[in-house]
Amino acid sequence: MRDEIERYRRCDVRPFGVNPATAERHADYAARLKLPFPLLSDAGLRISRSYGAVRPDGSAIARSVCLVDRDGTVLYSQSGAPGADLSLKGLTCR
Repeated sequence: MRDEIERYRRCDVRPFGVNPATAERHADYAARLKLPFPLLSDAGLRISRSYGAVRPDGSAIARSVCLVDRDGTVLYSQSGAPGADLSLKGLTCR
């Protein structure tokens, strides 16, 4: 997602990452990888579970992409790292 950030921005998508790590660890990780989006801490996996982004055994987050509109409607959800071509398909972009 980092390398495709401008494509997401042109579609008015504001990406962020969700991970169970602490905010301090996120800051170090984001700085090291030069991530152009925020990382949110989900220590109890509550957010991840609500979007179906947890491994089948419930032990950890499964890498996923979910696009949610301002009203809370899930527009796209896919496990893995599908990339902008798939996740932005059908959206109106500039």
